Amino acid sequence: MKFFSGFCLENEEIFFKEFLYEDEFSVAGFSKGAILAFEYVKDAKFRIDKLQLFSPAFFQDKEEKFKRAQTIFFVKDQDKYIENFLKNVSYPAKIDLKNHLKKESKKELERLLNYIWKKEELEKIAKRGVLIEVYLGEKDKIIDSKKAKEFFKEFATVYYLKNRGHLLKGA
Repeated sequence: MKFFSGFCLENEEIFFKEFLYEDEFSVAGFSKGAILAFEYVKDAKFRIDKLQLFSPAFFQDKEEKFKRAQTIFFVKDQDKYIENFLKNVSYPAKIDLKNHLKKESKKELERLLNYIWKKEELEKIAKRGVLIEVYLGEKDKIIDSKKAKEFFKEFATVYYLKNRGHLLKGA
């Protein structure tokens, strides 16, 4: 299994052990890593059976002023931004993610915020026989999980987890 990490994180796949399908033909990613996993699978010329997207970074429903504000806050005080971001990622649980912290750039944040998921690309992957699973937390403070659920349900099996946040953990 190949796993792609989320924004400002590394080695966080341990938090998804209860959901991960660990075999040589599976690809998974969390948040920003879901985008990277999707891009990897989309361009793959080899066998992939399953794509697991954990709390995929889904910001195409957000206005430009939201995205600009995120970028400005990040540039103004990167440490404070990341501290707040990690709290929101683990909410409603109180998981200390400092051991998984990886510094990211403004360019990476902008790429994440401006990424557009394309239905026709998801459809192409599904038609290739790749099983797509999307896991979303009802109490996600990073993305609007209801809008993400509506978007992905046409192409994927969507698991909408009650009382769980972006990291798919509960209180």
